[in-house]
Amino acid sequence: MYAIIKSGGKQYKVEEGINLVVEKLSEAEANQEVVLGEVLLLASGEKVVIGRPLVKGSKVIAKVIAQKRAPKVLVFKRKPKKGYKKLQGHRQYLTELEITKIIVNAEQIY
Repeated sequence: MYAIIKSGGKQYKVEEGINLVVEKLSEAEANQEVVLGEVLLLASGEKVVIGRPLVKGSKVIAKVIAQKRAPKVLVFKRKPKKGYKKLQGHRQYLTELEITKIIVNAEQIY
């Protein structure tokens, strides 16, 4: 069984037991459980339920492994023949999750 969820404006395919890195969830701390309620699609074998826009009564429970930061990305701007140069760095805040359970509204799959 797998689900497609939405977090931080992005969509992720999740299954039980996998680790996932998403944009920072500010309310979460390490070893805490979080509920991801925006489930867009559920699939179990041949049966697929597509939400319009969300699958009602379904959610994904995940355990926060760590709050961390991505590697630095360097942004360099330059204008030729003008002497303008600008170097700027950016590190995105991330949350690492372990998917523990996918809760399904039983009427929709079976």
